[in-house]
Amino acid sequence: MDTSRTLLALAVMGLVTFGLRALPFVAAQWLARHRAVAVLGRFLPLAIMALLVLHSGVGAARGHAPWPELVGIALVAALQWWGRNALVSILTGTAVYVLLRNYEAFQGTF
Repeated sequence: MDTSRTLLALAVMGLVTFGLRALPFVAAQWLARHRAVAVLGRFLPLAIMALLVLHSGVGAARGHAPWPELVGIALVAALQWWGRNALVSILTGTAVYVLLRNYEAFQGTF
């Protein structure tokens, strides 16, 4: 490819990327009034979180005991139920998971 075709391809890719990023802002008024978007806005966050929990609990536990995953998930759920602060719940659960996973990994080396 010569330089002009490369630059043209980069420009087209940049315009498409910019257009895709700008589309939600351009269509914000239409999206706010549309019934299907409102239904998805209520349903998708819970569905996405459930899928992430299942994926992390099942996928990460292959080949070793699933206790760090289960403890982390239970801790996040308990903290969220008690404190209603998603950031604190997720950060604490992640920190406990990482500590437990590293303890499990280094336990055999000592």
